[in-house]
Amino acid sequence: MELRILGCSGGIGANLSTTSLLVDDDILIDGGTGLSELSLEEMSRVRHIFVTHSHLDHIAGIPMLLDSVFEATSGEPVVVHAREETIHTLRKHIFNWQVWPDFSVLPSPERPVLRFEVMLPGQSIRVGARSVEMIAVNHSVPAAGYRVQNGVGSFAFSGDTTSNDGFWQALNQHENLDLLIVESAFPDEECELSIKSRHYCPRLLADDLKKLQHSPRLFLTHLKPGSENTIVEQCRERMGALPVQRLCGGDRFKL
Repeated sequence: MELRILGCSGGIGANLSTTSLLVDDDILIDGGTGLSELSLEEMSRVRHIFVTHSHLDHIAGIPMLLDSVFEATSGEPVVVHAREETIHTLRKHIFNWQVWPDFSVLPSPERPVLRFEVMLPGQSIRVGARSVEMIAVNHSVPAAGYRVQNGVGSFAFSGDTTSNDGFWQALNQHENLDLLIVESAFPDEECELSIKSRHYCPRLLADDLKKLQHSPRLFLTHLKPGSENTIVEQCRERMGALPVQRLCGGDRFKL
């Protein structure tokens, strides 16, 4: 299993794109502006998109991807998996014929380019040799993280969240975790804003990591542009011996 980071920033700018992770060549976790890193041929191979939540930085690229691969799907729709609330938001506010065409009925209701599939926290879906588990997290809208495994390796992605127990308890139910990608959107100086917007800052994340019973490789994502170095250094100071690295667009992992 290969994981390719297309985008992982908390904002946009030169060489910065928002969240999108490619698993092998056919699964996406989130579809932010990082999707622009894919060629047209690579986009046409995507068959499943697992969405963490409805915020724009995590879904902005999905409508454009569907438009780009419209002629290349060969009658096999791209399946968007998400919580029911997230799908409702996508239908009502994005694929509503005003912001974007409703690709769930194009080119016809019988053979659409897009198919929505509701996924419940705690549910796992098998895609080939990989299993994708949805885990509820604590954000300002209904949101989820995901744990992906293929029988050889595993990784987890927190999506956007702040202090909670459920994400860590769900990870602890498994025997192993090789790689953990977790957000820390703000530095500690903006901890109050982190709490209000339901994101982690280094202090909050360090406290929650004590709940994890595994020792995976740890990478930080969703760092706000301009604060990246500060957030990473504060995480390292608060987490002591636990190795912490910054996730970057273009990173690749073999699991």
